[in-house]
Amino acid sequence: MDKYTVRLNAFEGPMDLLMHLIEKNKIDIYDIPMAVLTEQYMNYLEEMQEFDIEVASEFIVMAATLLQIKSRMMLPKPPKEKAEEEEEDPRRELVERILEYRRFRRVSVELDGLAALQERVFARKPLPLPVRRLPPEEMSVALLVDAFRIAMEVREEITIPKALVAPDAYSIQGKMEDILVLLDREGGQMPFAAAFPSGTRAELIVSFLALLELIKLHSVVIRQGDLFGDILVCLRTSDH
Repeated sequence: MDKYTVRLNAFEGPMDLLMHLIEKNKIDIYDIPMAVLTEQYMNYLEEMQEFDIEVASEFIVMAATLLQIKSRMMLPKPPKEKAEEEEEDPRRELVERILEYRRFRRVSVELDGLAALQERVFARKPLPLPVRRLPPEEMSVALLVDAFRIAMEVREEITIPKALVAPDAYSIQGKMEDILVLLDREGGQMPFAAAFPSGTRAELIVSFLALLELIKLHSVVIRQGDLFGDILVCLRTSDH
């Protein structure tokens, strides 16, 4: 097998590199050949060292993880009479992480694709928004992405004639203001899905971008009472 070469320093992190290797080699995520994937991943790290490029610690941690999984896969299987219960696949956790990363990346690509749309939109002058430097709420990004995907799936996409679309219909700033108005009307708290009223797919994505921006500005916070409880969007107050 020829040594695998890639453009150095082209990946944001180890998961980005793994996805590149999986897609390039058309690997089945649910049945990963650990020997092949580990070898190509290690080749990448070796090339970085050959070019005197510092290898980030997260890449090294992933390398150790791959080697550990590969070693476990090579261990002899116990006799059938001793294996009453099906042994857990050593790759399971890695597969779950890869699938989660792929879901997040797909949504990110859709959001990035709105850049061209934003350039063709005329938005009204931004209104001042409250910026409170409070500790950020602990919330999984993957959970927000999944919740947004569900919110999009349960709504029928409505085709709006171009002539009827207001100049700022898809403005992130405008959607930020709309979300704050909704929160004020609902007493400072509303279900996550309420932030995404019916509209085109593009409008829903802009609303999600607006919500992320409000979270970044610490104007709103996302809360969830328990693991499977409802996700709420809450207006931040000085005592939160």
